[in-house]
Amino acid sequence: MNSQAVIFRDARRADVPQIVALLADDVLGAGREAGAGRDGEVADAYWTAFERVEASTNDRLIVAEAAGQVVGVLQLTLIPGLSRQGLLRAQIESVRVGAGQRGQGLGHSMIEWAIGQAREAGCGVVQLTSDKRRASAIRFYESLGFIATHEGLKLSL
Repeated sequence: MNSQAVIFRDARRADVPQIVALLADDVLGAGREAGAGRDGEVADAYWTAFERVEASTNDRLIVAEAAGQVVGVLQLTLIPGLSRQGLLRAQIESVRVGAGQRGQGLGHSMIEWAIGQAREAGCGVVQLTSDKRRASAIRFYESLGFIATHEGLKLSL
């Protein structure tokens, strides 16, 4: 993919169906994303979630757009805190690249862009998580300099 042809921008409401389709477009996502599809019909929960992200001053839902199509997505969250002398952190979540663009450098460009945004915001660290079953994604993040320094734990509610 020609990285010159890709722009990164904040997601718009009209992008939600394409974003949800990207989230569902892999083995893990297909099993956990309900109401996903490019037909424009998505579950109400996605519209509510989009409105929450859009209203948050610490969150940005970013799309990569090429030729008028959403080809990638990520969420960038700034996390203020007291630890490490009030260090501001950036969390990168829900990174997806469309199947037709994988392996062409788009994911690398997206993460580098997000790191640049975090740096501009004054963050001292960028963190992310990846499902342990996504071995290739973990190798990808490690190739960008991310190091597995902590063990992540989750509790479903």
